[in-house]
Amino acid sequence: MSSDAKIRLDEADKLSAEAEGLKRDARLEDLHLWQMEKIKTSKKGSRKYAYWMAAWREGGRTCNVHLGSSRKMDAQTALQKARRLKAETLGRKER
Repeated sequence: MSSDAKIRLDEADKLSAEAEGLKRDARLEDLHLWQMEKIKTSKKGSRKYAYWMAAWREGGRTCNVHLGSSRKMDAQTALQKARRLKAETLGRKER
């Protein structure tokens, strides 16, 4: 094999590995985050609670995850937690 062909094959392998890494990162980013509101009624009256939820696809199913109270975390923190949980379910740790 000529040296030019070897250089091109090495470059193609490098680009292929980079594309695979980008695919995994894009899969980790593919999630939906929203705030759920729930109203609880008791003898004393009604109270409204809000909490963060995230959803993503695992195979052919949707995975819905409760992230925590909206009073205790903001949207950015909820998104980071959702990414970490999804990375764990995908079997790898987020960088």
